Amino acid sequence: MNFFELQDRARHSTVILVVLFLLAVFTLIILTNLLVMFAFGYVNTQQLTLETFQRQFDWNIFLKVGLGVLAIVAFGSLYKIYSLNGSGEKVAELMGGELIVDASGNMSKQRVLNVVEEMAIASGTPVPPVYLLHEDGINAFAAGNSPSNAVIGVTRGTIEKLSRDELQGVIAHEFSHILNGDMKLNIQLIGILHGIMVLGLIGYYLLRTGGRSRSSRNGGGVVALALGLVVIGYGGTFFGNLIKASVNRQREYLADASAVQFTRNPNGIAGALKRIGSDTLGSTLQNPNGAEISHALFGDGIRHTFTRLFATHPPLEKRILQIDPDWNGKFDVQPIAILQEVERSPAQAARHKAAGLMTGAATVMAGGAFVDRIGRLNDAQINYAHQLLSELPAEIKQAAHDPFAARALIYFMVLDNAPAMRQQQLQHLATAADDGVYAETLKLTEKFAKLELAHRLPVLDIALSTLRQLSKPQYLVFKKNLYTLVAMDARIHLFEWTLQKIVVHHLDIAFEEKRQLSGQFKLAQTQQACALVLSLLVHAGKPQGVSKEHAFAVARENLAGLNVSLLPAKDLKLDKVDEALDQLAQLAPLTKPLLLKACVKAIAADGQVSAAEAELFRAVADLIDCPMPPLVG
Repeated sequence: MNFFELQDRARHSTVILVVLFLLAVFTLIILTNLLVMFAFGYVNTQQLTLETFQRQFDWNIFLKVGLGVLAIVAFGSLYKIYSLNGSGEKVAELMGGELIVDASGNMSKQRVLNVVEEMAIASGTPVPPVYLLHEDGINAFAAGNSPSNAVIGVTRGTIEKLSRDELQGVIAHEFSHILNGDMKLNIQLIGILHGIMVLGLIGYYLLRTGGRSRSSRNGGGVVALALGLVVIGYGGTFFGNLIKASVNRQREYLADASAVQFTRNPNGIAGALKRIGSDTLGSTLQNPNGAEISHALFGDGIRHTFTRLFATHPPLEKRILQIDPDWNGKFDVQPIAILQEVERSPAQAARHKAAGLMTGAATVMAGGAFVDRIGRLNDAQINYAHQLLSELPAEIKQAAHDPFAARALIYFMVLDNAPAMRQQQLQHLATAADDGVYAETLKLTEKFAKLELAHRLPVLDIALSTLRQLSKPQYLVFKKNLYTLVAMDARIHLFEWTLQKIVVHHLDIAFEEKRQLSGQFKLAQTQQACALVLSLLVHAGKPQGVSKEHAFAVARENLAGLNVSLLPAKDLKLDKVDEALDQLAQLAPLTKPLLLKACVKAIAADGQVSAAEAELFRAVADLIDCPMPPLVG
């Protein structure tokens, strides 16, 4: 399955989850009604038969209790989902995770940061913040609602006990969950399980307080109700765990397979699984909240003593055999030392300068086949990301990882080339930017004339992770200044618009300024939006040797006969393009490839793709929630 099929599958999994949830709630309603009727004497238990039970059964009570149970479970689920708010940070904090801001010379921390950055740049997604869990078991997770607010959590055991290849396999597994749309389902599962357990929590509360009322007329009924709710709470946990297990196991096989596909190294993830099997602690976690997010973990976070019925992951042996069919069944892995270097050796890296790898973009994009690679990485892209990171000037890399300097870096990237306008922009920052940010901007302008084109989007992906460390007021000031700098010369260049749009698109979601749009639009419902975006690409590309009308006509062939025409350049107002992209982001997953292939045709109609056109295409794909890998390999 490709990226779009997996996104569609994630939506269908949500439907299945809702159906299972409703079945569980319906069962709880029946059980709670029976409990209430017997505990408070609505049904006489003496000489009870089916016939007498039917005569005594009160449908009015059943309706009231049913609505009460439904309200309690729904409130519990929605409260938990809202408290997490789709944010990966909230899940990491729930697990006691510590944000790795600076490796500070720690080789293990630096290695995991490097691997995460490589994987993010290779997949075309913002670099997710990395949280360290102080656990000795080997485990990891990805959490969030989308790549915009995703985080990756890794245990201390993972970064200290695994080789670099094994660590890369684990991180690739977690990135597959990010790309496949699994994270949102994981948040929903946490909320649903909590909602189902609320009845049991109410039972415990009543049990504590009901004992004081035993002398009252209904005291015995309250105690019986409390005990019954505790039992039903255990039943709810049973249903919740069954739902988690049934929804999750196949996704783990798929994520393992994706990790092999990403890294082209089955020994990486297979080695990590074997090391879990050979380790005393395995993948188990000590944190009591581990059970709550067990389905989101790389390996089983809790031990299943009596049965694997509730296991959220397939057995280790089966996962390993799926990857390594010749495995002998023994967990006889060799011990490792932190022996592994922080970076790969030059022999493992790409041989050519990263910027030069973009020169073949026209060949890579030919026919639109590259669109099918979204969410499916290869070793050429990972090598490209590794080489690019090694080429970045130390000052730029350091700035991208510091919250003050990251803001300065974004400001620097949109400063005008004309000295007078640049000075005017800097004067604005001197008074409007937060303390220290203006000084950092000046340092960058004194050191660098501009960033290399091939470095701009990757540096932005790294900086987005850092900018999520800002407070919301700091973000709003930064956002306002960015808009001001871009608009100051009364001419918005495409790169400025692209950068501004990507920054705001991802950070507005992370800072809850905007929810992620989701919908099931058909192409026929987005005709004007399609015309706007394709016209933008045609005019921006300035096709050589063919007319703009021809380039648009070639692109239109991919849009299933939509009646759209090339719009004049004067009609391409960027605020309208913004609205168009927001609408196109809500296309049904299986429809988006048609649009992206049309975009490729619009750009490559003349047989040439410049680095700027490739950058613009990747930005458009990102803005409709289709992370586009670098155009290499």
